[in-house]
Formats: sequence, structure tokens, C-alpha cells
Amino acid sequence: QPGAAALPNAPATAQNAAAVPGATAAPAFQAQRITVTTDVVKATINTQGGVIERLELLKYRDKIDQAKNQVLFDNVAKHIYLGQTGLVGNDPMGTMPNHTTGFTVRPGTGAPDANGNTTLVLDAESGGVRLTKTYVFKKGDYTIDLRHDVANTGTAPVQPALYLQITHDGNKPEGDSYFNSTYTGPTLYTSQEHYQKLTFDELAKGKAEYAKKATDGWIAMSQHFFVSAFVPPQKAARENYAEPVPGETNLYRIGTRIPLGTVQPGTAVSNVAKLYSGPQDEKHLETIAPGLELVKDYGKFAVLSKPIFWVIDQMHRVIGNWGWTIVAFTVLLKLLFFPLSAAGFRSMARVKLVTPKLQAIRERYKDDPAKMNQATMELYKSEKINPLGGCLPLLVQMPVFIALYYVLQASVEMRGASWGWIPDLTISDPYFILPVLYIISMFVSTRLNPQPADPVQAKMMMAMPIIFGFMFFFFPAGLVLYWVVNNLLSIAQQWVITKKFDTGAAK
Repeated sequence: QPGAAALPNAPATAQNAAAVPGATAAPAFQAQRITVTTDVVKATINTQGGVIERLELLKYRDKIDQAKNQVLFDNVAKHIYLGQTGLVGNDPMGTMPNHTTGFTVRPGTGAPDANGNTTLVLDAESGGVRLTKTYVFKKGDYTIDLRHDVANTGTAPVQPALYLQITHDGNKPEGDSYFNSTYTGPTLYTSQEHYQKLTFDELAKGKAEYAKKATDGWIAMSQHFFVSAFVPPQKAARENYAEPVPGETNLYRIGTRIPLGTVQPGTAVSNVAKLYSGPQDEKHLETIAPGLELVKDYGKFAVLSKPIFWVIDQMHRVIGNWGWTIVAFTVLLKLLFFPLSAAGFRSMARVKLVTPKLQAIRERYKDDPAKMNQATMELYKSEKINPLGGCLPLLVQMPVFIALYYVLQASVEMRGASWGWIPDLTISDPYFILPVLYIISMFVSTRLNPQPADPVQAKMMMAMPIIFGFMFFFFPAGLVLYWVVNNLLSIAQQWVITKKFDTGAAK
């Protein structure tokens, strides 16, 4: 990447906290860990580099261990996730303060004020440059204001560049499974290239394509439900980079490098940025930076998912419970598609009535497939049956169902939301009640459908509920709740229509 070679390589991880050759961190420096707590976050800043090395979200519980808080930034042996900033520049020894340099805490900072806000100021000086980092943690806010003041204390002009970077290991999230896999990786946005999502595998192979030069936007590390994003000043030239951390195994970084111009001796320059580290709350992210709400990734169905989420959100404001909101929205969708579903069920009911005739045709022409197809189509024509009538309504509805899947999968608003025996709608049903109900409802629905004349096809149709039901044992309970309610409503509609046709045929 342009200029990336000038960046310090040592990531100040749990495995390697030593400074790079020529850096200013002296062996005798004793690092401190400063803890800042607000009503929504608990952050730990290491004075070795002024690195944010741990950040707990006090309003969200851990996905695996509900007794713990959700942790984003972390610095342990199995999980490295760090927020790092520093300077690189034209000094020949590369000794400007960076994320491996020892910083001191300015006296009188680091404690909350009367409003519940905390300001922490860190200072470091080396190579004729003094860097002051000012963190401002605000009550009720996941956005950290971050100011860098760069003063030239030497006798010659310097040309520093500020870098803001997030370092992360390439491991899959704990609890990630084949049936419920989620994305974790670097993301970025510019007004020219828009939202871009990278993978650790692409970075490892050097195949990642992204906007390397920009004058706006942000860089981030995204994961299921949460994101950490550096937002530099807009309308300021910068160079983005995403790469493996040199000299490290399974460690990657995404960052942006912002030239600060020429700083004359005795003068200073400042840069004000933001670091958001919290939930992917779509409405709030829109207020922080353009395009930041896109980290709530609806995939290719965003054009449908966004309005669907808006409707669900409005319904939740009235109902007050996410589980019942999913039930109510499923009913609403069923009513919306009632004419299409009814047409499909009527078509299947007609097919069910002529099934004996279809079986007779197959027996008569079992050795002549061409005549069998011809006789079958003539029967459909005489009985006014559209052979695709049962499939077309489903195909029309499928994009909406997939868009709803992404809404339920991506909405942090439902994380931790309980419904009945389910403590969290975004994790699997702990007692497997919903998956079992799904399997039962699928069996009932299958029995109401026309039975295939081919015994092999009939066995496959009966096996499908078990196959899908097994997958649903691992799916978020909110998604399974939607499918169970949808199946129950479909069964009721299908039974009424089939009963009507059976009665008509008996007359």
C-alpha cells in the first residue's frame, strides 16, 4: 500500500509488546492500563502506545456466556483486536511517537466529570515531535472523540502523517457454525467506491481490491451485530491500507494514513477523529458518518430488507416485544400474499383430485416417456390445471422471504430479546421446541400436498422436513419462529382450500 511500509510493524499484542527497532519505547518503560467506564462501555487503554486493547459493551451480553459482557477490542492469546494510532513521517530514524511508544497520563485526566463524561489525555515525545492523544468518552454514547495534537519540538521542519488502524486476528468468531456462519472482517467506505467488504483470506493472498486513496469515508472492523470504525475528518486526503501485519501470523490490519502537512519548529497541528465501537444500530450509525449504516449488511436484498425492517420497527414500537412482532409481521406478510398463496393452493388441490388419473397414465405409458408426457399435459389442459401454478406464487414471494431472513439475521435490536421460553431470539432455541414444531408442521403440510407418483420422489418429500428441521436446530430462534408461524398459517389456508375442492368433487 502507498506509504504502508513506513508504518510500525510491531502490533503491541499480548505476544509482542516490544517496540520496533528505532522506536522510542525504552526498556525501562512501565506500561499502565487505564480503565474508563461509562454507562455503556468499559474501555482499557494501554499507555504502551496509547492503544485501546479492551472494550466491553455493558448493555450487551456475551453470545456464549450470558454471565459476561460482550467484548469487542481485546488482547488475549486467542483473540487480538486493537485500536491503534500513531505517527509516521520524514524523520530518518522513524522515531515519531507511534502505537509502540510509551505514553504518560496527563495528571487530572481519566476521571468522569459531573456529566458522566471522561477525558483521558496521553503524552509522548520523541524524535523532536510531541504527540498528545485525547480520548473523550461520553455518557450514553458508543462514539469516542479522539484528538491528536502534534507539536514540533525540534529545530527542523517535519512532515508527519497520522495513521488510524484496527488490528484483528483472522480467527472465526466463537460459536460460528456451518449452518449459522456470520461475517467478520475489514470494511471501508468512500463516496467514490461506496461500501466495500474484505476478507482475511483475500488479505493473506494479496488479492483484496478496495479504495486506496480517498478524501472521505471511514475504515472499520465488522462482525455480527457490532462494528468498530475510525472516522477521520471529511474532505481530508488519506491513503487506506489493508494487509497482514508484517512479521505476525494470522494477524491483519486495516487503516488510513492522513498527511498532516509540514510542521515548522515551535508550531503544532491537530486532527480530530471519531472511533465508534458498538452495536450496528442502523438509525444511529447514519448520524455518525455517511455510509456507516451499511455495515448492517443486508446483502443483495437491501432494497427490500430496509423497508421490511422499517415496518417491523414500527410494529415493535406498538407491540413492545420482538417475538410477538415477528408473529404479527408474519401474519401481515401472509395477508399481503394471500391471493398468490390461494392461487397456488387451488392449483395443488386440483392436482390432488386428478392424482389417480395421473398414476393411471404413468402405469399405461411407463415404457414410453414421450407419450406419458403428452397424455399428462392433455389431462392438465382438460382439467384446466397449470402445472406450475403451485410454484409460481412461491417464486414471487421468495425474494421477500430472503430479505426478511437478512433482517432477522442482521438486526442487533433483537439481540437479547426474549420470547416465552427463549432468552434470546438471535440464538438457537435452547429446548429445540421451535425446530420440532417446524418439522411437525412441514410433515402436515406435505401430507396436504399432492403425493408424487414416483416412490423415490415421495420418500424425498417426506425426508425434506427432517433435513430442514435439522438445520433449524442451529438457526436463530427468531428465524425459526417466523417459519413455524408461516407454516401454521399456510396449513390453515391450504386445509380450507383443499376441503372446499374435496367437497365440490363429492357433489
